[in-house]
Amino acid sequence: MATVVELARFTVHEGAEEALRRERPAMLRALRERFPGCLAAYLTKEDDGGWLDIVVWRGRAEAEESAKLASTVPEVASWFRHIAESGGIRHAEVVDAWPAP
Repeated sequence: MATVVELARFTVHEGAEEALRRERPAMLRALRERFPGCLAAYLTKEDDGGWLDIVVWRGRAEAEESAKLASTVPEVASWFRHIAESGGIRHAEVVDAWPAP
């Protein structure tokens, strides 16, 4: 099973950045509890002010299941309310890594 990286680009509602960051630990705990294939997550802010959430998954099936069902987890749905506009989600298979996942 190949590790998969999920890339989700989005913008945040004006004034919601602090809450987005404050609520993230609880959201990630709930996400990982519901989807144990979630191995790591990195929230980045790009130079243009957009955000890129990078989530590492054990495999593609787990990543795709989460993409379909994440909003059914209350803490995740609540965190999503800070997103003003979604640039979509992409999945990519890791073919080489250092350090190894």
